[in-house]
Amino acid sequence: MKILGIDTSTKYLCIGICDQVKVYEFNLEVGQKLSALIAPTIKRILDSLGWEAKDIDYFACGLGPGSFTGLRIGLSTIKGLAWALNKPVIGIPSLDILARNIKSCGSTIVPIVDAKRNLIYCSAYRITGNRLKRIMPYQLLSKEELVFKFKKDILFLGDASGLYKEYLLKHIKPAIVLESDFWYPQAHNIILAAKEIAHSKKASNAFGVLPIYLYPKECQIKIVK
Repeated sequence: MKILGIDTSTKYLCIGICDQVKVYEFNLEVGQKLSALIAPTIKRILDSLGWEAKDIDYFACGLGPGSFTGLRIGLSTIKGLAWALNKPVIGIPSLDILARNIKSCGSTIVPIVDAKRNLIYCSAYRITGNRLKRIMPYQLLSKEELVFKFKKDILFLGDASGLYKEYLLKHIKPAIVLESDFWYPQAHNIILAAKEIAHSKKASNAFGVLPIYLYPKECQIKIVK
């Protein structure tokens, strides 16, 4: 089973690819250049392995929440490839991918991602046995709402950790706020999640996966007087 998975919800282009045995990872900080780099980067990776796009059995993509533009570019790229090649698509919430950076933990795992406008994308997870389980819906919160919701024994990761570290440590005790090595999705976690979904036969098609947008639609309307 060959899988190509990407996440474009952050400033990084995160690409994972695997065959039956090996997993290859690629992470590139792209900033505003994602649209120009994503297709040639995927092609370069496939060429280096001697693969063609038609060799891929499953295409996977992070669904967000995250950068609106990044999500649209990443998802449209994956959906375009899958539709052209008639291959299944696996959509994975980006907060789920991020939470997988933690392999073992007795605390509640809370990935927090900067949503701009002084808001935070977040959810919460627990590890039971060897399985990661989400225990809270994906939410868009202010920092005040976040600390009200989580009282103690919390492990935070994600790029909002850098923005709100002092505030979180002041208002939640005990709390652990991880450093930048844990702030962004990792490609091998995309592949692990995609494998689980593929084995459970829950893959979709190019038209069945949608990005996760948590901002209300009204925030996207520009009023011109």
